[in-house]
Amino acid sequence: MKKTIHIGLTVVLGTTVVAGCSGKPAEPQTSGQEGAAQKAKFSIVYPTTVSTGYHTRVDLNKDKWVLKLEELTNTDIDMRVMEDSKYGVMFAGNDIPDVVGSIGGPGSKSMAGSVESGVFMPLDDLLKKHAPNLMKTVPKAAWDTVSYNGKIYGIPEFLSNPSRRATYIRTDLLEKTGLTPPKTIDEFLNVLRAFKKLGVETPYQMRENFKYADIVLGAFDVLPYKDQFELVNGQVVPKFFDAENMMKALQVYKTMYDEGLIPKEFATISSTDYTKSIDAGKPGIWSANAAGLPNYRLNIGQAAPGAKVDIIASPKGPEGKGGYFFYTPFVRSFYINKNVKPDTAVAIVKFFDWMLTPEAETFFTFGIEGDTYTKEGGKINYKFPKTKEETEEEGFRSGTLWAVHDSTYNKPRLELNDDGKATLKAFDDVLSKEGLPGIGFYPELNSFSKYPDLAAPQPDVGPKLIIDHMVKMIYGKEPISDWPKVIEEYKAKGGNEIIREATERWNNKQGAIMIDRK
Repeated sequence: MKKTIHIGLTVVLGTTVVAGCSGKPAEPQTSGQEGAAQKAKFSIVYPTTVSTGYHTRVDLNKDKWVLKLEELTNTDIDMRVMEDSKYGVMFAGNDIPDVVGSIGGPGSKSMAGSVESGVFMPLDDLLKKHAPNLMKTVPKAAWDTVSYNGKIYGIPEFLSNPSRRATYIRTDLLEKTGLTPPKTIDEFLNVLRAFKKLGVETPYQMRENFKYADIVLGAFDVLPYKDQFELVNGQVVPKFFDAENMMKALQVYKTMYDEGLIPKEFATISSTDYTKSIDAGKPGIWSANAAGLPNYRLNIGQAAPGAKVDIIASPKGPEGKGGYFFYTPFVRSFYINKNVKPDTAVAIVKFFDWMLTPEAETFFTFGIEGDTYTKEGGKINYKFPKTKEETEEEGFRSGTLWAVHDSTYNKPRLELNDDGKATLKAFDDVLSKEGLPGIGFYPELNSFSKYPDLAAPQPDVGPKLIIDHMVKMIYGKEPISDWPKVIEEYKAKGGNEIIREATERWNNKQGAIMIDRK
């Protein structure tokens, strides 16, 4: 979801020469035959969720970006890219490279229990001795999520700001209504009504499973996601157990449905249709990742000349809460095979540590001087990609290869134009002041796999049982006043066991983490 600078989610490797106790990078190794002999050689698999893109069109071990990375870091990398859904085959066949990247933590499904089984080495001592940049920069919460039994096993691509989603509005349409940006749910509804009177096709854009359509759930702090548990009367329970606020949120959605402020087919709108609708300029307000602002302005501006797209503060509910869920403080993580030789393990850790240096930031962001950028008086003139292929290539370099860094946004690139600067302003002035913390579990609760209909299938999608009842109530097929009965059904079908395990993990401080800004 890094729509501006990251294309897809693949994983990465990194780096070089690196750091002494002062936190400054060590001097590069010498070039020539002596330097070549000292190159750190290792294999790595980068995870991806897609089977298309730049990495499928090139020989990765001869690719110019990989070769340049090897040059900068004095490494010799044997690189593979694999869909993380196929990791189970890799682990079963014991064909495990020196470094394994994961789109998730130690207990993720793709890691197939490998960390718990002792496939990878703990990294605490290596990090303390050889990774000053990582130890200084990576948030504690990110280290906690890549730890197992009190030891760090993964090196995370992290987030300094876990609030990443935003409320978008067509400012040009708002100006026509004579209204101001909505600050409360009541004002939000009034703006939607005014949009409908203007003839706006979709006052608020919905999507199936309430994914990127959860603005109201956030306002009432009842998001049904896996990292949205809370401590209530000594028990750790899902936030949708707050029956009073859940019923209020559902009533708002039903009002939106009844008044035609959301599409009648809201429960079946696919991600593709959601994107097409927004890019065509149909909705007045929608929810999406803040990093997508430049692209939305471009695409909607082409579809509706004169359109103005901005990010606004999310409307708040009666308790003054609003916004969206806080993301887990890491995006990807990297693990070192326990069979890697000690010297190579040190080199690998140093490589990742280099990725937090200015040299690395310039390479991953802008590429190679004289090729994709030039410098004039210290100012970078970047050759922006113009075709789909060039965009995918940029995404491979600045997304796939840049394994370890603050992935909240790419500040140097965003600072190059006005839309990018507007994105930075939104993060600093809006997203930094909203968002909803919650308790999450890393590794996941065992009871989640035992009761799949009660577990969130994705970080931002609620359990099937909960979503099904929500949809029925909004369509009027079940009374909203029956929500307490839904909670009892959840408990009876396995929810009590989930709550017991969640509470025990929280009380025993066993991989139960408060996902917050701190």
